[in-house]
Amino acid sequence: QLVDGAGFCSGRLEVKSSQTWVSVCESDFDQQDAEVVCRELGCGVPVDLQGGLYGEGKGQIWDKEFQCKGNETRLLDCDTSERKNNTCLHGHTVALTCSEPDNVRLVGEASRCAGGVELYYQQEWRTVGTDDKDNYRKNIAKVVCRQLGCGSNVSVVPVNTTTGTGLYCTGSEPGLRECATWMYVIPHLFTVICSGNNKAFSFF
Repeated sequence: QLVDGAGFCSGRLEVKSSQTWVSVCESDFDQQDAEVVCRELGCGVPVDLQGGLYGEGKGQIWDKEFQCKGNETRLLDCDTSERKNNTCLHGHTVALTCSEPDNVRLVGEASRCAGGVELYYQQEWRTVGTDDKDNYRKNIAKVVCRQLGCGSNVSVVPVNTTTGTGLYCTGSEPGLRECATWMYVIPHLFTVICSGNNKAFSFF
């Protein structure tokens, strides 16, 4: 899992060891390892990797070095080896930012952090709608803005120009794929404006 980041696709890396979440030392982690993590979380590609970016980890440090090839499905499917360096300060634990998920986007505006909501579902992009209730729209907007790393939702504007796939979120889901999907079209669409701006990252 990635914790203390803007969304579930960014944060300090932790892996589960004997029912306990532990941090990973950045010296034991490379781009191939990052590719596997981003894929496992359902995010895009890794775009930033640097220690300490999302705060210092607490507690134990993962005691092995990952040896991923980059095509594994899960990080714990990767080979591991004994760590070369037995010391790792908490300020040097892995902090990873993956690109936005491939299955959600905002379209129709100049910024990637504003527009109509689209979800990649059953091999096609579908416009998202919900029941004509303000809190339903706000809950979806909250999840989308967080998932795309765009901060919080600033405004939600109803539009009724077409139909879309129905969706229901509580607002606490890490991504739209965890929300309930209604298998019928619904006319109550909306546009979302998030507080964040698009940022460019480089891989260190």
